[in-house]
Formats: sequence, structure tokens, C-alpha cells
Amino acid sequence: MANSNDELIAAAVPESLSDVAPPESAGTSLTGAAVAASEDIIGRVGRYRWIICAMLFFATTINYIDRAVLGILATDKDFGRTIGWNEAEYGYVTTTFQAAYALGLLLVGYLMDRFGTRKGFSFAMVFWSLAAMGHALAHSAFTFGIARFGLGLGEAGNFPAAIKTVAEWFPKKERALATGIFNSGSNVGAIVAPLVVPFIALTYGWQWAFILTGMIGFIWLAFWLLIYRRPEEHPRLSPGELAYIQSDPAEPITKIPWARLLPHRQTWAFAIGKFLTDPIWWVYLFWLPKFLNTNYGLDISHIGLPLVIIYVAADFGSIGGGWLSSSMIKRGVSVNRARKTAMLICALAVVPIVFAAKASNLWVAVALVSLAASAHQGWSANIFTMVSDMFPRRAVGSVVGIGGFAGAVGGMLISTTVGLILQYTGSYFPIFIIAAVAYLVALLIIHLLVPRLAPANVEEPAI
Repeated sequence: MANSNDELIAAAVPESLSDVAPPESAGTSLTGAAVAASEDIIGRVGRYRWIICAMLFFATTINYIDRAVLGILATDKDFGRTIGWNEAEYGYVTTTFQAAYALGLLLVGYLMDRFGTRKGFSFAMVFWSLAAMGHALAHSAFTFGIARFGLGLGEAGNFPAAIKTVAEWFPKKERALATGIFNSGSNVGAIVAPLVVPFIALTYGWQWAFILTGMIGFIWLAFWLLIYRRPEEHPRLSPGELAYIQSDPAEPITKIPWARLLPHRQTWAFAIGKFLTDPIWWVYLFWLPKFLNTNYGLDISHIGLPLVIIYVAADFGSIGGGWLSSSMIKRGVSVNRARKTAMLICALAVVPIVFAAKASNLWVAVALVSLAASAHQGWSANIFTMVSDMFPRRAVGSVVGIGGFAGAVGGMLISTTVGLILQYTGSYFPIFIIAAVAYLVALLIIHLLVPRLAPANVEEPAI
């Protein structure tokens, strides 16, 4: 990963700047000569877009803290006795989250495109933060299912809003890296949760673990409303940085109906990729604590360190996966080859997880799961960025919502499946086999559907 913003800017300057249309905005005209002079562009580009990326990172961190709390508390025997559920019922509770998440993603992408990310993201944060705090009122598998449904519905807003914001604030050459950075917040959230949730639960009670983590979202909201505006409206954005953000060819601004997006192979490539691979991350998030508890006897007071190691590795994978494809593009590799090469490397890195279920040593299992989690996040950074590679900005939120819906449906299926597998076999081996093959199958289907990663012609219905 680059260690300075100057390196990030240099990595993102288009290789053929003469092919980039010079936009006009905020009274600033970028002439053809200026576009061709990459050093001049680098000198005039500011850094404010990375502050926006940081806000997306923190929102994603909060998103994953809130959804990870239940999985960590599930390792506490006293909590389990209080709720009184078995493995299958726990699977059904997580399925309700996935069902709401799927429903939310079906709607929220369109709403983000219609109302904008400032209002849309604000509403989503308030909704899911209140739902997270509402878990403290639950006392059975049924009432936890209700709370999880509310949380899933609200949290569905995060990724469509974040991907749309990246498309608005970054040129194509930087989007994979920006996506990798904000997506790494999912790992940071999963790191923070096992560090703070056991302390809160053991000190103040499990209800306060939900209340205090849920309150963090309101702190983020205050900063978001203070900081965020669209690039064209932002008073702190320099003309040079605005011109750099808009250095890709100009696009129409009219809305695109879903009926025009669904027939395209590009939409289905993204949706099927998410359907097959998103569920694996849900397994990590909701069942890793239980896996470590079942196979190695780790309870809530000892679960923290292994989970931190796994998600720190995943954090490096998220940023590294985005950097890998962006770096290849910088060196002249086509976008198609760069994205798919990075995704193939990630898919192969997941395969060794099959040995984790039979590992006799805790730290061998942790190492194998860490590699797989890291590879998933590298994969995720690239598959998300494929949307902005293939679709215009005004369609990004809707396409991400469609793909996220597909991923959540896959998550619903895997949640119930995992719960039943564990209820009747007690073994994680079949689950890790599914994880090992999912990414390779997904990449094959993506390549068959979009062999050149060609942009979708959304101005006309697909044939």
C-alpha cells in the first residue's frame, strides 16, 4: 500500500490523459494541454477526497461493530442460557438479519440514487443505531430475531451509499483503492468488537454491550452532516481537486430505471458474484466465535486475541486487494485483466481454509482462517469496484443494491444451512468446503458473463 497521498495521486493519474475529456465546473476549465501535463495535475490536486473516504471507513467500522456484537456474546454460556437457543435457532436469528438486509438492499440503492448520499446515509445510520440499541430489550430467540431484522434493514444502507460516494468523489483509477480503504473498516469493526464487547458485557451486563456500541453511530452522524457535501457543492474542495475527480469522461445525469439495469449481463455478473461469496463473510462474522469456542474451548473472556488476529489480516487483505489491481492498471495492464487477476489470487488464497476445521492447534486454524478472511476482503474490494468500471455513476447505487440483495439472499441460505449442519453434525468441515470453492466458481461465472468487463450500455435495454 502507498504510504503517502502523493504516491496515491501518482498511482491514480491516467496513463493516457489525452483520452480524458476535460470537464468544466465551478468556473474552472481544464484545457487539453493541462490534461496532458500529468505533473501539473499532481501539483494542483488536493487531498480532501481522502477525508470523505475516512468518513466512509468509520461508518463501515461502526456498521460491523454493531452486527458483530451478537456473535461474540453467543460464546457466553450465561447469555446463551438466558436466551435459551440452540444452533438451529441461532441460525434462524441470523437469517432474519439477512432477510432484512436483502430487503433493505433491494430498496436502498434506488433511494440513495434518488435522495443522495448525505441524506440517505444519515437516515440509515440513525435507523441501524437505534435498532442496535434495541437488542438490549430482547429476551428470547424470537425477540432477538425482531431486533436483528431492524438492524439488517438499517445496515443495508452502508455499502450502496459508500460505493456511490466513492464513484462521486474519486476518478476510476483511484476507486479500487478508496473502496479497499473504506471496506477495511469492516475488519476494524470486527477487531474492535471482540476487544470492547467482552469487557462491557462482563463489567456492566450484556444489555450495555448493545447500548454503548449502538450510540457510536450518533457521533459519526454529527461529523457526517458537518463535513459532507457533493464535490460540486463543497466549499473546501479546491478547483484542481474537483477537476481531477471529474477527469473521467462526462456522463449524463438522468436516472436509470431498474428495468433497464436488470437485463444486462454486467448486472448479473456482479449479483451472482455477491450471491456466492458474500455468505462466506457472514459465516466468519457470525460463527467464528462459536467455531473457536466449540473446537478450542475459548469463552467470551478469551475470544478476543484470535479474532483480532484474523480481522487484522483481513484488513491488510482489503487494502492490499484494492492496491493490487490499481497498481497493475497504473503499469499499463487493462482494467479487465487487473481486476480478474487480483480476484483469482484472492480466490486461490481461500482454498486452504478446508484444513482449518481439522486443525489440532488453535493457531494453525487461526492462520488458515486469517488467510481466507484476508483474501475475501481483497476479493470484495475488487468486485465492488467492478460496478463503477461497468456502470455510470448514476447507476452505481442501484447496481450495488441489486448485488447486495443477491448477497444477502445467499446469506439467508447459508445462515440456515450452517445452523442445521452444526445442529445435526457438529462439524465445521462441510462449511469450510463451501467457502473454499465459492470464489473460484464465482470468478468463472463472472468471466463467462463479462469476459472483457465491457461497460453496460444502459441508455438502451439489453438484448
